[in-house]
Amino acid sequence: MGNTKKQLHLGVFLLNTGQHVGGWRHPETHADRLLDLSFYQDFARLSERGLFDTILALEQIAIGEQNGKVAEERSIPTPDTLTLLSVMAAVTEKIGLTATLSTTYNDPYHVAARFATLDHLSGGRAGWNMVTSQDPRVASQFSKDAHMDHALRYQRANEFVDVAMKLWDSWEEDALISKQSSGQYLDPTKVHDIDHTGTYFSINGTSYIPRPIQGHPVLFQAGSSGSGLQFAAQKAEVVFTAQDNLRDALDYYANLKGMLKSHGRRPEQLHILPGLAPILGSTEHEAKERETYFNELVLPEIAVKTLSGTIEVDLSSYPLDGPFPYWEINPEANNNKKSRLQLLKDLGQREQWTVRQMSKHVVSAGGHHTFAGTPERLADLMEHWLDQGACDGFNIMPSHYLRGLEEFVDHVIPILQKRGRYRTEYTGNTLRDHLGLTPPVNRWSALSTPSSK
Repeated sequence: MGNTKKQLHLGVFLLNTGQHVGGWRHPETHADRLLDLSFYQDFARLSERGLFDTILALEQIAIGEQNGKVAEERSIPTPDTLTLLSVMAAVTEKIGLTATLSTTYNDPYHVAARFATLDHLSGGRAGWNMVTSQDPRVASQFSKDAHMDHALRYQRANEFVDVAMKLWDSWEEDALISKQSSGQYLDPTKVHDIDHTGTYFSINGTSYIPRPIQGHPVLFQAGSSGSGLQFAAQKAEVVFTAQDNLRDALDYYANLKGMLKSHGRRPEQLHILPGLAPILGSTEHEAKERETYFNELVLPEIAVKTLSGTIEVDLSSYPLDGPFPYWEINPEANNNKKSRLQLLKDLGQREQWTVRQMSKHVVSAGGHHTFAGTPERLADLMEHWLDQGACDGFNIMPSHYLRGLEEFVDHVIPILQKRGRYRTEYTGNTLRDHLGLTPPVNRWSALSTPSSK
């Protein structure tokens, strides 16, 4: 009799040298290899050995500044995401390759072509994490006077993705003939101009890259504000979210899944994957000691400055062991990261933490769910969230690379497999196969006589 247990979907996060702000200082970390080709190839091979659905590479297009000087505490740089994933495609065969790329500071024509290229070169493994960019410092780097308003960023994102979809559909599946004997490379009747005129974009033309192998790359999304949720309900196929406790995760899951029907979509057409940042040990005590060690790698004043930057409140005058001033956080007045600010405000009010405690939480996972314990306990937590209806899986955010990822692959994956919760081999070749997502129908192929674009 086949396995009837609900299966976990798992992504793995690629961010610098690891999720923990202090992880780059850990002696096991490959902090000197961020511009080393072999580092990313090793990461990709290890991730594929863990049978993850996909790697999710973070885009970082602004370096923090303070008083005109670079003030990043996290290890840098973060190379171009699509370039990294192309490097990874060359040494892997199955694992998905998902790149974060902003809809606010890019053009849909170029983005559609780049993702179509990755999808072809990887054999159908591309995914696009469609972010609107929350860092206002980015604007000046793209010749903009100011960061676009939060709601307008999502309006632009929605149209941006519409244009990209039209471009991917502009070649029908059998448009590329490549008949050397007849001298006909493509069928021009099956390559269509999109003729798009909208609020933010006006494009007449066709993609210069044939339709992606998957039809469209898998569409990921990571915003949780009201505008972000609407965008996800309309467009996303996978949502990467920050939920630091089960109750909030249950509410988020039910809310977003419930929004799909009004957009003509079914719950199984969208997977919700909260971030999960684990620190593992052979015993609970060992794991807690490791967590403390990681936290101590971040100097207290640096941790507080990181927290200040995250919540956009200057905490320099607040006592380190005094109450965390959650009341100072104003998500509604913020133009950049409303959902993350609300999450941290709720957490501070609920837990009544000190400034020191909250700063440790933020440097560990930036507001995502943190875990320190044994592999067995972590597997218990993952199964519980899945069975309770709080998620469809997780985006794993290792504390440091490559060791933190290796520990998860070697010690947690086998437990999940033994419990019948995770694949023991890839059964498909594309990212859509791994996620159980149906390829989109080409809007031109669906028409007997093309009359709309």
